[in-house]
Amino acid sequence: MSLHEIEDLVADSIRILDVHSESDDSRVRDWFAVLYRFQGEYDCSFTHFRVMEILLRRGYTYRFPVDRHPDYAQRSEYFDALDEFAGLRTFDEEGPDFDGYGSWLEDGYVEPPFLYCDAGTALWQRMTTAGELRGPDTTPPRPTRLIDVVREIATAAEKEGDHELIGLWYAFGCETLVGGPSGCPFDVDELAEMPAVRDLRAVVRRTGSLAIAQRSSYAVPVEFADHHELEAWWWGL
Repeated sequence: MSLHEIEDLVADSIRILDVHSESDDSRVRDWFAVLYRFQGEYDCSFTHFRVMEILLRRGYTYRFPVDRHPDYAQRSEYFDALDEFAGLRTFDEEGPDFDGYGSWLEDGYVEPPFLYCDAGTALWQRMTTAGELRGPDTTPPRPTRLIDVVREIATAAEKEGDHELIGLWYAFGCETLVGGPSGCPFDVDELAEMPAVRDLRAVVRRTGSLAIAQRSSYAVPVEFADHHELEAWWWGL
């Protein structure tokens, strides 16, 4: 699976979550934040505009006229001169605190004639403080585990008959879906008792999606996994 397919996986997941969630389900916004954080771990392109109308409708991304930017009065010439897509954060590559470009969305971005920011970013906070956002829009995305989001995706995908989407997510294994930077901190018994893990595995069994997962280039063979016992259990449906 190429990195373009990571981008497709996230975009398809956003679409299916949108279709199968109630219009007032505030969790959807949290799920999108998790999916984009997952995508950010790979060398992917900026893909918000594939699903921008969904992101706007669900309150993950916010759109304003450019002149609503808090700095517009002081920097109107700069903003008025923007005639193509631009991220607004600037970086000092020689500075002692420079740690890469991963935070480039924090100060928002412009796609003329609009200014955009994502929930939880620095510009979103400034717009909140300035009174441009109100009510639920002023609440940051809540911490959510990837496995909980994937369970929701798989449940929705089963309704759509999209076994490919289910299998592609299951392929990432427990190290990615349940673990963290140091791997999966749980043993088999603990994994087996997690509702999200139990529900996801049930969907995979019902839909026969394990074969799809096994064909994925992101499926780590058990013998190469950091925790053989965990991965052997994960694949031993």
